[in-house]
Amino acid sequence: MDPSLSQPPAALGEPLIALGVTASLAGRRWVWRPVDDRAAERIAQLNALPDILGRLLAARRVSAEAARGFLEPTLREYLPDPSVLTDMDRAASRLADAAQNREIIGVFGDYDVDGACSGAVLALGMSALGAQPINYVPDRIAEGYGPNAPALLALADRGASLIVCVDCGATAHEPLASLDGRADAIVLDHHTMDGPPPAIFATVNPNRLGDRSGLGTICAASVTFLTLVATQRELRKRGAFAAAPEPDLRNLLDLVALATVCDVMPLTGLNRALVTQGLKIMARRARPGIAALLEVAGVNDVPSAAHCGFALGPRINAAGRIAQADLGLRALLADHPEQALHFARTLDQINQQRQAVEASVLEAAMAEAQAQFAAGAPAALVMGEGWHPGIVGIIAGRIKEKFNRPALVAGMTDDLATGSGRSITGIDLGRAIIRARQDGLLRRGGGHAMAAGFAVDRAKIEAFRAFLDIALADARAYPRAADLVLDGTLAPASATLELASTIARLGPFGAGNPEPIFVFPRLRVAKAERIGRDGNTIRAFLQAETGGSLKAMLFRAADSALGQVLLSRSAGPLHIAGQLRIDRWNGATTLSVTIQDATPA
Repeated sequence: MDPSLSQPPAALGEPLIALGVTASLAGRRWVWRPVDDRAAERIAQLNALPDILGRLLAARRVSAEAARGFLEPTLREYLPDPSVLTDMDRAASRLADAAQNREIIGVFGDYDVDGACSGAVLALGMSALGAQPINYVPDRIAEGYGPNAPALLALADRGASLIVCVDCGATAHEPLASLDGRADAIVLDHHTMDGPPPAIFATVNPNRLGDRSGLGTICAASVTFLTLVATQRELRKRGAFAAAPEPDLRNLLDLVALATVCDVMPLTGLNRALVTQGLKIMARRARPGIAALLEVAGVNDVPSAAHCGFALGPRINAAGRIAQADLGLRALLADHPEQALHFARTLDQINQQRQAVEASVLEAAMAEAQAQFAAGAPAALVMGEGWHPGIVGIIAGRIKEKFNRPALVAGMTDDLATGSGRSITGIDLGRAIIRARQDGLLRRGGGHAMAAGFAVDRAKIEAFRAFLDIALADARAYPRAADLVLDGTLAPASATLELASTIARLGPFGAGNPEPIFVFPRLRVAKAERIGRDGNTIRAFLQAETGGSLKAMLFRAADSALGQVLLSRSAGPLHIAGQLRIDRWNGATTLSVTIQDATPA
């Protein structure tokens, strides 16, 4: 075993408490991630890998045979035949017709990152194949989520003979029916469907009833990318590229990677390959829109999944939440650096406005959620008069993170509450919302396991609350703070750039592939200070009793107990839990620890 990493013997049953910590400064229990020692040894030996990498792979249930593909995922290995998706061949044939006939295609998208990326992928891909796309994104407040008849008919009036709904439309039966005789319609979606698809030309959705593709964990942008692959294949069969080269669809993978990360899809299998290859495309900064967003966000390093989730995603989302719904899409489609930079700066300003709006609601929402959980509710259902519908999903996510319980947050307008919910692993919120809609409790609602949207009449709120108490009852068994799962203990003296580079080979990190978290034992705070535009980040310098020091960062520190302890510098030695990362800034390469939690030693 690598001498720089220590952990108790493998525990494959009940979680083994780490260092006896049952309530950290963040109120969390620390547990060791179970590791099969034999599997770890076999992985390292069979693949000639460092012992620590073998252990980390074994802990993530990667077999020795799959380890190489996990560390170096390729599209050649993971990209499926698109035809495994129901209706794919039918959709690809119609899109190939549109490309050959240079038809106008209406692209109706959603206002979140996956919707914006899906719309950009389809528009850019179909334009390269010969069609003439025109994009449309509905206004969140005026039109709500998904297709609506006036907008669809307006696209037909503009000459669209084919309308493709991306990241929406799977249950939009009535709006899509309005196109009868005006234009063909295709839906490319990934949201859970509880019944038959709309009566349209084709619905490609790995989560539709009867689909056997096994691709239910990909986002809409990935569905769209696979549809372009199938369309190009169909055009190739027809001899469409005899006189011209085929476009390289791989250049669209930066958008697919961004959508996959921001829609919190598990970074395993196909998703892992798409994100890995997409980040390589993103690193070229050849797409003006993404390059400008990275610049405005201050990302000078090679883009990572974390940059997608915390730097790019919030800025693209901000426009759809509180401003022009299509601004994020327009930024992604910008083809001139000056135009792209203008969009990026505007999105950055809107994101700051979004943060201010969020802050005005967060305290009241948190207090109400705490009261509900104290009263025994398995999930929070929090509502406020006039709360902006663009930020309720973020607030729900904050509540979920703090209490480790499903959370639904809505803004009240007249007699209707419109909101969003976020869930925890193991509690399928989307299914519950769909059942509530089927039972007549909701005016509309849908989503997937981890996130959902809904609209409920004021008169039915209490009945909806009672329904959630039963439908989500299993959440009561979950701890009030999510366990912090640790991969081992590292001494500061063993924390090297070489070790950090070895650990980074496990990336990209995200849902389904958590970044390793280590305990750095008995560190004292030598210096700590607030930094950043809003002072919400703490930079600390930590010293070990046995020698060695580390630079550390605590993000979203606010007034947390952990932040206060770091700043006080009066505490005794601390066990610090965090990720070992490489920082590159102004040509310098250094080590740092991103703090996730701490406890008195």
